[in-house]
Amino acid sequence: MTTDAAIPFLQLSGDPYELGRQHGAARAGALRAFLDDGVARLNHLLDHPVSPASLAPPLGAFRTAIAAGVPDLAEEIRGLADGAGLTEDEALLLQVRREVLGYRSTRRPQGDCTTYARVAGRHTTLAQTVDLSGDLDDQTAFLSLRATGSPREVLMLSFGGLLGYLGMNSDGLAVGINLVLGGPWGPGIPPYLAVRHLLDRAGSVAEALDLLQGLRLASSRSLMLCDRHGAAWAESMDGRLRIVHDTTLAHTNHFLHPDFVPRDELNVFAKNGSLRRLEACAVRLRALPDDAPAVDHLGLLSTPPIFVPDNGDIRRERTVAVVAMRPALGEVRLLGSRPEREPLVFTTGQVVRAAGG
Repeated sequence: MTTDAAIPFLQLSGDPYELGRQHGAARAGALRAFLDDGVARLNHLLDHPVSPASLAPPLGAFRTAIAAGVPDLAEEIRGLADGAGLTEDEALLLQVRREVLGYRSTRRPQGDCTTYARVAGRHTTLAQTVDLSGDLDDQTAFLSLRATGSPREVLMLSFGGLLGYLGMNSDGLAVGINLVLGGPWGPGIPPYLAVRHLLDRAGSVAEALDLLQGLRLASSRSLMLCDRHGAAWAESMDGRLRIVHDTTLAHTNHFLHPDFVPRDELNVFAKNGSLRRLEACAVRLRALPDDAPAVDHLGLLSTPPIFVPDNGDIRRERTVAVVAMRPALGEVRLLGSRPEREPLVFTTGQVVRAAGG
């Protein structure tokens, strides 16, 4: 398991294939070890094991959907495979691993992501915890991506070779993500890749929501979006999208839109935890001044019940990262699973390691 200071920072540039090739080459050893560890640790988490052969048919369906919906990212996946010495199926599995893992309505997770956005001029912030199972600390990386011909840089948090997870671009658009459970899951655009697609192509919340309307997501999610001027969350389930705009928003892991609440499949134990984290976030956020420094936003998310520490169970969701993004400043602050450490500070155009506001 890595320490927070060892989170690799990858500066990638070029056409889509080259972005993927550079990413794969930089992380080749880690990705090979990850895939060889119970098929990207899926067999440590699933009740019934999978194999590369058993995954080939669903991966083929995902490949078709990704190539049709986000062709640049399909090409980047091909580059990732070549750079890391993986098969294309292995590189694709890294992108759709969460969909392969699926969801079980009877599971009793102790945590999952807590996300909020507050619009406050230059202090506008989107912050969230990242709660994942699978002991993914050693698979954490932070990416700076500059695509040939693009006017923007994308700063992206990644796990296990993902081309997208959460992040911010140099136009000042930030996007976070929450798991919500409902509706059928199947071949489509994985939501993590959708986040990357939005950051690649949109410069504002409005532009991102327009793009999102045109994507068929493979699984249910809630995205939190903010820019210098506004914020919104967008819940997606079964090809439908529900959007709420406000200057202060928070989301955990149960549906909030009344159209989706009746179809929420989160079990009662997990929902109670989600409600508890949402309330704790709201209370702490009300007590935080609009001009609070980023370090205070990290602190808001770094204690229970919002922060979920490791208890040694690889199947249990726990906090592996805490992130605060400041769109007006072009700044992302990142803590790993040990919140007592100093945050890493990334800005568009450079990276520094520092503490404070």
